[in-house]
Amino acid sequence: MQNKDMLSNLVFLLLLPISLVASENTSFTYLGFQSANLSLDGIAGITSTGLLKLTNGTKQQKGHAFYPNPITFKNSSNGTASSFSTTFVFAIISEYPTFSSHGFAFVIAPTRGLPGALQAQYLGLFNNSNDGNSTNHVVAIELDTILNSEFGDINDNHVGIDINSLTSEKSAAAGYYDDNNGAFRNLTLISGRQMQVWVEYDGVEKKIEVTLAPINVRKPKTPLLSLSSDLSPVIEDNMYVGFSSSTASILTAHYVLGWSFKVNGQAPELDVSQLPKLPRIGGKPRSKFLTIGLPWIIVSLASVAISAVVYAIRRKEKFAELLEDWEIQYGPHRFKYKDLYIATKGFRDKELLGAGGFGRVYRGILPTSKIEIAVKRVSHESRQGMKQFVAEIVSIGRLRHRNLVPLLGYCRRKGELLLVYDYMPNGSLDKYLFDQPKVTLSWSQRFQVIIGVASGLFYLHEEWEQIVIHRDIKASNVLLDGELNARLGDFGLARLYDHGTDPQTTHVVGTLGYLAPEHSRSGKATPSTDVFAFGAFLLEVACGRRPIEPREEADDVLLLDWVFSHWNRGEILEARDVNLGADYVAEEVELVLKLGLLCSHSEPAARPSMRQVMQFLEGDFPLPDLSSLGLCASGLTFAHNREGGFSDFAMSYPSSGDRFTQSSFAAESLLSGGR
Repeated sequence: MQNKDMLSNLVFLLLLPISLVASENTSFTYLGFQSANLSLDGIAGITSTGLLKLTNGTKQQKGHAFYPNPITFKNSSNGTASSFSTTFVFAIISEYPTFSSHGFAFVIAPTRGLPGALQAQYLGLFNNSNDGNSTNHVVAIELDTILNSEFGDINDNHVGIDINSLTSEKSAAAGYYDDNNGAFRNLTLISGRQMQVWVEYDGVEKKIEVTLAPINVRKPKTPLLSLSSDLSPVIEDNMYVGFSSSTASILTAHYVLGWSFKVNGQAPELDVSQLPKLPRIGGKPRSKFLTIGLPWIIVSLASVAISAVVYAIRRKEKFAELLEDWEIQYGPHRFKYKDLYIATKGFRDKELLGAGGFGRVYRGILPTSKIEIAVKRVSHESRQGMKQFVAEIVSIGRLRHRNLVPLLGYCRRKGELLLVYDYMPNGSLDKYLFDQPKVTLSWSQRFQVIIGVASGLFYLHEEWEQIVIHRDIKASNVLLDGELNARLGDFGLARLYDHGTDPQTTHVVGTLGYLAPEHSRSGKATPSTDVFAFGAFLLEVACGRRPIEPREEADDVLLLDWVFSHWNRGEILEARDVNLGADYVAEEVELVLKLGLLCSHSEPAARPSMRQVMQFLEGDFPLPDLSSLGLCASGLTFAHNREGGFSDFAMSYPSSGDRFTQSSFAAESLLSGGR
């Protein structure tokens, strides 16, 4: 009998580890996480008050928080995915009221930590090689606060159901349906306010529903999202549940205050009164001593107060700004001059990043948020067009793309306009190309820069709600982030107009060597004039030379003519940058050089669009054989026939001897000013 009891105890001990895999009816509730045994990695952590903080103040990082044990998700009788439900309360707090990082997601995954996942737009879920793979076995509910066109995002404030990919199976603008009248109420995910999410999967109906509401609103009867999908092929027998988030260039905190989960049943309700409090936004409360005070202290400090008033008046004059009634609507996009002055240490020369014909750029750190910024000071005169100019700057500030430098806002003061951008730590591309650079970019790095700039331009021309003409594309306006990814910046000259309309004629602005001939004649900036400048950019990246550069040989002053002459002799690869050495892909270099010539054609209609440029660079469409398109010694022209493989998007032109660019361009860059 004793042996039998010992055997029973031994069997019990052997089976004990199996309990680490939660049963088919697993249920748990966290009202705060102070003593929670969660599996954390990356920058995720738990605050002293019990908040689960998925991201901290570190840029370009990811954070995960998972329930520590795997959960049985499959029905043991038939192998189908079981029903489950979860609810959690969250808040997203950004350093800016209208900008944030990329959001976060509730996730069901086969492993904790999601190894190999990337930060930024990948939310710590996938990377650029496995996104969309059926082998991921990942289901996620994303709370996305950035519009990423590569994932088909509907806007920069939405909820999505993701299965093995960041391209959502279904998504909707953040909000909820009012039970009283059925009206849709918008919610702003980055408002810093507490909100609650309910996720429910019906294993019988094969349907997943997602509901969102403010913390003080009961769960709405109508879900925000409803998707019919059998998760059985996606979910494995044992899975982990938790949260994933990541940071980009703007500091954003993603908090989870409470969380409950249940398999085969309704997740327990969260008692919101028991949840931990969010950190105070805007600093510490004032001291009670100062708010109570004593009469004799007030009297004794009267003289100090008078001195302070005098000081404040003088300080106000020092930091006086130009603010008109029409600018009130742009409040969130307008920075205080005082903050910019402090951030740049009084615009000291030590903080100067660069200077050009259109302004000086300074590095700064905002005094409150500690965010690194770049401030461009542009001289201007108050004139009738300033209202439209600022309106366009604010509109451009809504652009969201991984290859664009975010324009955070502006400030006007007396005779200058200040544009505030996100700071790019590796500076501008030109310092890696010209004047014997200290660091030389490899060809693979340059090719990725080219693709990045092309992708950003394609977004500006075709993918955003309006057409944006950059008007000043060149290496010095391409900035590199911490990982040497290309970011097209400096939108001080940009113009935008509605799709389907014609751009208006303006003053000619830009940099010589990048200006399309028709722009110089008519003053009308179009997507095609941007393509012309992009052609010059392609050549300078591949050749390591500026478009106009004094040379011993007069014929070598214009980079475009120099590359053309190499092509004409059948040795176009000889035009490449000698600093590349032997480490380059000949096919890619040849493609870039030929595409640079094609984009620089003097006839606008003969140039490809940025959509076609992307097809060429990504190998989706072969570049036409330039020799079959008709050439002459003075430039690229088109013959009457349309048999060169380029007739899909270019009209035929007679051999007119048009040059690629104007030979009268001076050797130095010059901005004409004005808009």
